[in-house]
Amino acid sequence: MEITKCYDVKITILKKLKVEDIHKDYAKSNIPVVCAKGQEGDEYISKNCDMPNKFCIGAWEGLKSKVALLASGGNSPYVRQDGIAIHSCNDGLHPVIYKLERVEA
Repeated sequence: MEITKCYDVKITILKKLKVEDIHKDYAKSNIPVVCAKGQEGDEYISKNCDMPNKFCIGAWEGLKSKVALLASGGNSPYVRQDGIAIHSCNDGLHPVIYKLERVEA
């Protein structure tokens, strides 16, 4: 039986976006305009395709299949560099863009 390598994947908060027009029309009054979890530049490591400690559960739901692709050695069809993927969380009121990087060392 062949053992498949499972790489670690570094997840970096690349950009936190404001969608003030959508937020104004739909968000409850006590909800912040920008995601309150993490800051741009924050880094997390996924080991064995598991959610990193202190990572946002909602964001993880949108990223976990992309993390699994990179961890298994696959590549994003949309990004020039192998081992890199750019994806976002699935929260339309607080969009956050993440850079995912396979750790090959």
